[in-house]
Amino acid sequence: MRISSSLVFQTGLKTINTQQSDLLHLYQQIGTGQKMVTPADDPLGASQAINLSQSQAQNARYADNRAVANQNLGTEEDALGSLTLLLQDVRTRLVETGNGTLSDADRSTLAGILRQARDTALGIANTTDGNGQYLFSGSRGDIPAYDTSGNYSGDELQRLIQADQTRRIAGSDVGADVFQRAQPGTRDYLSAAGAGNTGTAILGRAAIADNTQGNADAKFSFSIQFDPTGTSYTVTATDVSTNPPGAPVVGAPQPWTPGQTSLDLGQGTTLEIKGDPAGGDTFTAEPLKHSTGLNLFKALGDLADALEQPAQGDDQALSSLRNLMNTTSQTMATLYDNVLTVRASVGARMNELTALDNTGAQRNLGYASALSGIEDLDYYEASTQLSLRKMALEGAGLAFQTIQGLSLFNRNQ
Repeated sequence: MRISSSLVFQTGLKTINTQQSDLLHLYQQIGTGQKMVTPADDPLGASQAINLSQSQAQNARYADNRAVANQNLGTEEDALGSLTLLLQDVRTRLVETGNGTLSDADRSTLAGILRQARDTALGIANTTDGNGQYLFSGSRGDIPAYDTSGNYSGDELQRLIQADQTRRIAGSDVGADVFQRAQPGTRDYLSAAGAGNTGTAILGRAAIADNTQGNADAKFSFSIQFDPTGTSYTVTATDVSTNPPGAPVVGAPQPWTPGQTSLDLGQGTTLEIKGDPAGGDTFTAEPLKHSTGLNLFKALGDLADALEQPAQGDDQALSSLRNLMNTTSQTMATLYDNVLTVRASVGARMNELTALDNTGAQRNLGYASALSGIEDLDYYEASTQLSLRKMALEGAGLAFQTIQGLSLFNRNQ
């Protein structure tokens, strides 16, 4: 076979270019620290690296979400901590209002203190997070949770944050579940006297005395009506555990004896009472877990208004005030327990976020290790290959010089 001089030159030049290209590729690998300068270097590895990078970026996004959730929950914990101290002080003040030696002026002073406590609680309810969103407004974070009258303006939707692939965590709580709700599962009752009562009866707590009589889970609401003579009373029981509530059931009239200390409400439930109710007086006992009238701000405002009304020397007015104080005390105790429950929930969520952070950090290490195995360059191997490529390039150059000097007319070579 006849080999032309042109073929010799082309072959030599191609060999040198190939070696230079391989050497340049090694320079790029060593300079970047990456095995894959282009996806063509390892198509399967490049595909795996893309998937791992996406998973790593998603894991970082979850970590950012958890940081936001942790910040919001930390802000809520601070707010609820302040609210807990406030409610403790209010409950102490309510004990003071029950002191029978207080004058109208003393009660007016306490009314001012309670109004200030109400305004402080309202400020806590309208706490904002670091982005100016109201914490307790549900999904309507752009508006205050409560207006100046103490009415809830938000909605019932919690703002859930995607904290992990399969876990969404509430970054705050709905205001109605903090300031207007009884502790879930409670069997306590909220007793209240009618606003138009004219007697001197003072209510205590309603209680379930017999769990076998159908009201073990506190599902009945009771309304008590004294007859015009004040010698008997009628109880109306309503099952409020269903939606809509069951039909009211009116019991038979029961005799009332002066000096009696409790009312039999039926369904195994009793109501403490002291003093003498007048004809036509009404009372209610409502299960707290089904109550729709709990409202921290309204309770404090109503009591403050009542404390400012003259009552000194008026037994009936003092009895009405005492009943309102008792009802408010029950409300504050209920809301205090509920706030503690919500705080416990906030703490549990923060602990879960910490656990998810630890899991995310471990997952990120796994992604980084897998990516390193696919993308990172082995410098020892690359250095060896670099030396070999340099030798190969030098050899190709020397071979080309030798071949190009060959000639049929040059017999000395």
